[in-house]
Amino acid sequence: MDTANKLPKSVHLLDDLESIRKLLGDDTLQPPLLTDTVVSAEQIPLLFDQLEAQQRAEAQAQAAPPEPPPAAEPATPAQNRQDTLLHLDAELRAAAQLIMQDVIDDFAPHIETEIKRRLEARMERLLNP
Repeated sequence: MDTANKLPKSVHLLDDLESIRKLLGDDTLQPPLLTDTVVSAEQIPLLFDQLEAQQRAEAQAQAAPPEPPPAAEPATPAQNRQDTLLHLDAELRAAAQLIMQDVIDDFAPHIETEIKRRLEARMERLLNP
């Protein structure tokens, strides 16, 4: 009963992710295979590092006196358009990250089960030649 409810949500999330990928112009990129390995641990940000960086930034913000805002110049239509595009780009990327996290959350148990199954099969072959 649970799998029947989760399947349409997963399909919907995958469709959303695919449309965002097309919108961002990443049509030529291929998803990594399960057999691909991570080249460097530096590619994956750690939560601890993120928290340290955030704490340092907060400490610097509290230590530095606030600067008075510069005199505002009237924005040109081109600047307004560029600001709007940047804002939309940021929103699209944030939405894509949320969708990707939902997909990861949905498929992580399946991936974990498959890895465990392969590991057990491999151990069985190694231990029983």
